Amino acid sequence: MIIKKVITLGEIMLRLSTQDHKRFVQSEIFDATYGGAEANVAAAMCNYGLQGTFITKVPDNTIGQSAINHLRRYGVDTQFIVKGGNRLGIYFLEPGASLRASQVIYDRAGSSITDFNIDEIDIDAVLEGAQWFHTSGITPALSDQAAALTESVLKAAKAKGIPTSIDINYRKKIWSKEKAAEVLGRICQYVDVCIGADTTLGLEPNENEVIDGRITIAGFKDIFKQMKEKFGFKFMATSLRESHSASDNSFSALVYDGTEFYETKKYEIRIVDRVGTGDSFASGLIYGLVTGMSTQDTAEFAVAASVIKHTIPGDLNHASLNEVLDLMKGEGSVRVQR
Repeated sequence: MIIKKVITLGEIMLRLSTQDHKRFVQSEIFDATYGGAEANVAAAMCNYGLQGTFITKVPDNTIGQSAINHLRRYGVDTQFIVKGGNRLGIYFLEPGASLRASQVIYDRAGSSITDFNIDEIDIDAVLEGAQWFHTSGITPALSDQAAALTESVLKAAKAKGIPTSIDINYRKKIWSKEKAAEVLGRICQYVDVCIGADTTLGLEPNENEVIDGRITIAGFKDIFKQMKEKFGFKFMATSLRESHSASDNSFSALVYDGTEFYETKKYEIRIVDRVGTGDSFASGLIYGLVTGMSTQDTAEFAVAASVIKHTIPGDLNHASLNEVLDLMKGEGSVRVQR
């Protein structure tokens, strides 16, 4: 049996998080791990039995090698990771609790991926045998060079007939909405599947579809229709989160195939770690599409994968394929598995 190959492009970072929900100012010890949107997706593909291949650039030192080793531990193909540049990006996480929101501080300026040039990789070799290519809106936000790299790889994948996806993943701390709309508007012409239905692409819902500053389901459907008309995406998806507190959320999703809308079941979640849950949703969506699930099952699988990730510390989703399928089918149990 040929194992399907999913390639992702993005930055991997060192994550330093406080322990026991402490604030930064209280903390003398930080938990260290590695992660990043596209790296998390590649690792999830391996969890589900596919080949996850990750493209990035890390410094040629022991910290860069540690990040590579972390991915190898979970089966990620790292052969196309380039070594060079100045440093590995870092982000600091202060997990929220109850009515106190989580806080993230980035220290990633000048990281190795910001000067990653397309000439540093053999793009034909990278894409050979691939069934999917995925990236996020974070990568082109890092620098003009990273944006050019992202566009070049997407364009090459599209030319080879490889399905492509992007998770918009807008981060206001690293670029403006105006810059995001300009860059993403340009690269999205090479994208088949778009994850995220916010206003980053310069699209707005009807004013009566926004209540108390929140976009309604009808509003998301309106944005999806605009996205389809403007970019011609084959699939569009967004998670739907209701935050009761930093500790308790409701979670579901909406998927559009250009003709029909698919809404999933809604879960009530007690959060252990919210970081990486969007990446888990993206990876579940990709898994469903690349393995030929129905659109409804794809949406349900993506939501179930994300729900489980909310219960797992760290960036990566360590849920197995069977665990996600069981929850998706309503067969999940909180009883001890013996």
